[in-house]
Amino acid sequence: MEPDDLTAALLRDLRVTRPHPAVSLTMPTHRREPENAQDEVRLRNLLAEAERRIDADPNTSRQARIALREQMEQAAAEVDLRHALDGLVLYVTPDEHQIWSVPREVPERVVLSDSFLTRNLVAARAQARPLWVLALSADRATLWSGSSESLHQHQGDGFPAVPEATEWDVQNEQRTGGTPSTFSDEETRRFLRTVDTALGAVLQSDPRPLYLVGLPEAVTMLQEVGTSASAPVGTVLKGGLVDGPDRAGLVAVEEHFQRTARLTDGHLSPADGRTAERGEEGVREDIVDELLETALDKGTEVVFLPDDHLAEHDHIAAVLRY
Repeated sequence: MEPDDLTAALLRDLRVTRPHPAVSLTMPTHRREPENAQDEVRLRNLLAEAERRIDADPNTSRQARIALREQMEQAAAEVDLRHALDGLVLYVTPDEHQIWSVPREVPERVVLSDSFLTRNLVAARAQARPLWVLALSADRATLWSGSSESLHQHQGDGFPAVPEATEWDVQNEQRTGGTPSTFSDEETRRFLRTVDTALGAVLQSDPRPLYLVGLPEAVTMLQEVGTSASAPVGTVLKGGLVDGPDRAGLVAVEEHFQRTARLTDGHLSPADGRTAERGEEGVREDIVDELLETALDKGTEVVFLPDDHLAEHDHIAAVLRY
């Protein structure tokens, strides 16, 4: 988990008193080679130090020692140092473990107490400047949790939100064979009231700066029907982003990666050599090359990496800008 996942409610939960010992482990990590080569060894040494401290603690029972060792082994197996930031925080009890990657250097420590050491998460969260982004249209609203390091869609608390089908919608669909593409003003207002209510609950439980993204009509109507979005930090009057931003700041691709694709009804789908012939209508022999040209035209930085460096990301990846 990353700092923008740290809500006020989760922070309160981390601070509660737990049966002794609640183990907190922190260590600095590195984002790039060759420095990150030391991280795996440092983690093993930190876990070994934690085991020594636990074994020497007279207030820890044998059963708790065994359970703590199992939880630390599971945590070590789940840590992905290939995508590390600047610091790693592990929380371990006999019943659970949590892994936090933070964009802030932390000291190398092992702490046994009756609660978790949270100061590093709090500092990292403050540095990351967490924010909310509400992307809005007349028939859909999505909420995005962001920081200076990342942005991801918030699932839950009423989001993503879509209007409930009304009796008029059902009758119209039966009569015309399709769903209406737009809503009347009152239907849209009713929907945006539910969005405002859901947004207000989120902001109350986890206050953050709010940014609004949507067409002027949708943003204006949301502010007319409710109060939760009345004072956003920023507003982007642009539609079409309700399913996520499509702007890339950097594209990374493996040196020899290429892909043939077929264009059908305005959509691209993969096509291999057995199903696509050279010169066939709608077939793009190297869609990756076209993508990179488009990225460069948009001012995006393009980086080429050795083959298989991005195997877990289908050989091509992007860092989005918002």
